[in-house]
Parts: sequence; C-alpha cells; structure tokens
Amino acid sequence: QVQLVESGGGLQLAGESLRLSCAASGNISSIGMMGWYRQAPGNQRELVATIASVGSVDYVDDVKGRFTISRDDVKKMVYLQMNSLKPEDTAVYVCNARITTYQDFIVGRSTGSVYWGQGTQVTVSS
Repeated sequence: QVQLVESGGGLQLAGESLRLSCAASGNISSIGMMGWYRQAPGNQRELVATIASVGSVDYVDDVKGRFTISRDDVKKMVYLQMNSLKPEDTAVYVCNARITTYQDFIVGRSTGSVYWGQGTQVTVSS
C-alpha cells in the first residue's frame, strides 16, 4: 500500500513563505515524476510544479520565480518552497507521484501508477 502525506500548510501573510512537504511510504521500488497541484474553492485542480526523477523541473507561469520544487529520493520526499505568497495562492495543495512498487516490478508493470495525497490547506491573507 502506497501513501502520500502532505504537511506544512497553514495560514500565512502575503509576502511571507511556506514550505510544503510530501512523504511517500509503502512498498516502493522507484519514484518517477513528482508534482504539486492546487485547487482553490470553485476552481479546477491545476498543476503548480513538477520534478522529474532526473531533476528537471517545470512550473506554472504565475509561480515562476516564487516557488521552488525539490525532491529527496532517499527520504522519498518532495517539497514545495513557496516565497512571496499572494492571496491568490490560497488553495488546497496536493502532491502526486508516479510510483513503481515491488509488486509492479515483479509483474513487469514498469511504469507503475500515479498516487495522490489528501492535500494540505494553504491560506494567504492580505
């Protein structure tokens, strides 16, 4: 059973910073692409940032220069450092990862599956 658990959300003032963490656990053989998404009330879930297993990153335009995604494959963690927060960053932030379990490896399902966390609320007040 694979789980992704986010932490680090909360209430912050505009202009300040927060660091989100997401821990993967379970019967994990390897982790591929990892990412952060967010969903504000009344909006669809949107991609915020991704990081590939080789370390290449990508960001949605309105967080470029403010947010930084990183990963620690030993700890099976992905992080999102959010600086210069804006009220419009208010949302539930959810991490995801493409994970191959040992069972996937045994049966030859080399691409694994995409797993999602439950999310952590980030609220930015002006």
